[in-house]
Amino acid sequence: MWSTEGLVGPENEDWRVPVSELEERQAKFSLSLSEHNINSAWINDPVDMYWLVGNRQTGGVHITSEGNVTQYVRSSLERAKFESGGNNSPHLIEQHPRMANLMSEVGQSPALQLGRMTANDAAFLQSKFGGKSKDCTTILWKLREIKSSWEIDRMKESGEIQKQMFEAINSFGIKNGEGISELELAAVADGVSRSAGFGGMVRMRKWPMDCDRVVIASGTSGAIPSYFDSAIGGAGANPLASLGAGHKKIMKGESILVDIVHVHRGYITDMTRMFSIGKPDEIWIERLEQMEEIATNVKNSLSNGDTCSKAWEIGHSMSVNMGLSEHLMGMPPEQSRFLGHSIGLELDETPVVASGFDAPLDIGGTMAIEPKVIFPEGAVGIEDCWYRDEYGLQCLSSGKSFPSWTEW
Repeated sequence: MWSTEGLVGPENEDWRVPVSELEERQAKFSLSLSEHNINSAWINDPVDMYWLVGNRQTGGVHITSEGNVTQYVRSSLERAKFESGGNNSPHLIEQHPRMANLMSEVGQSPALQLGRMTANDAAFLQSKFGGKSKDCTTILWKLREIKSSWEIDRMKESGEIQKQMFEAINSFGIKNGEGISELELAAVADGVSRSAGFGGMVRMRKWPMDCDRVVIASGTSGAIPSYFDSAIGGAGANPLASLGAGHKKIMKGESILVDIVHVHRGYITDMTRMFSIGKPDEIWIERLEQMEEIATNVKNSLSNGDTCSKAWEIGHSMSVNMGLSEHLMGMPPEQSRFLGHSIGLELDETPVVASGFDAPLDIGGTMAIEPKVIFPEGAVGIEDCWYRDEYGLQCLSSGKSFPSWTEW
């Protein structure tokens, strides 16, 4: 018989989601279902399940508008119970029935995450639940946009670890200098992150997107596009892993863009800083200062309660006036059309600082702001993560505590 004693963080810390958090989330989702005239929902996406019940066992969670929550588990009931709070779990946890008996067990036809699952999976579940189902995907995602103080604290912790990753990169660069590869430099950051508890996966909402969390693009690598909807692609390790650090050797005087994602207890922070071996050409410093100016204005716009689309217009107009619009977030035809993305349990949450997002970043919302410009000879940019409170946007990553450009 295995023991739950091994399910701990560093120094035997309890890394479970507090029961009070789960109770509040479940209550909010139940109320939202009621407001949308939905009797119940079936949640089976692992990220949404973790947010709702504190674990990600295979199966599903049935939640009603009256507040009744039951998790049906295919694999480990004991682990699911422990990670949901043990004897204090706010919901029932039961063995998943045979699919032929699922409808009779649930007792009603629930809404499904139709915006989250494949067509085959959706059709299969609908056949078991009696036909066409309502979609509850965006109802849950809207709730997740607003982070609790507990979630904000986890993201602050992620930001502290992320800073240590940049400090390790800086120390390695100073010591080794010219000739190290992008992947060698990325491995230094990986080691810090893993030791601090990174679980090996960066969750993406957009299908079938996946993400390399340490993107290092030196010199001409910064101009290489990839499959990823972002300003920076990079060479990547191979054609299947065609994003991020590659085998290129870093040379003196090149711009070195380092874009790092860290995930702490599921929660993400994202940060970009610039490095060089020796002094770069002055034009790169000027371009970075321009990106910092755009980032500040986007931040101030969101702080003032402007819509995300308005913040995009402000940033993009600045790039036009600077003569950089053909280089902002990529070069034609591979330009990305955003200047910031919400973050949390996933890297690409909503809202986004882009055209069409005609709503503000609400109080409790979290945003990575990341203006970058790309040229054939390299890339430059800045990125930090922020959360909005009643006073404006507060930093979750390093902010001014780590320099925007460091020379080795």
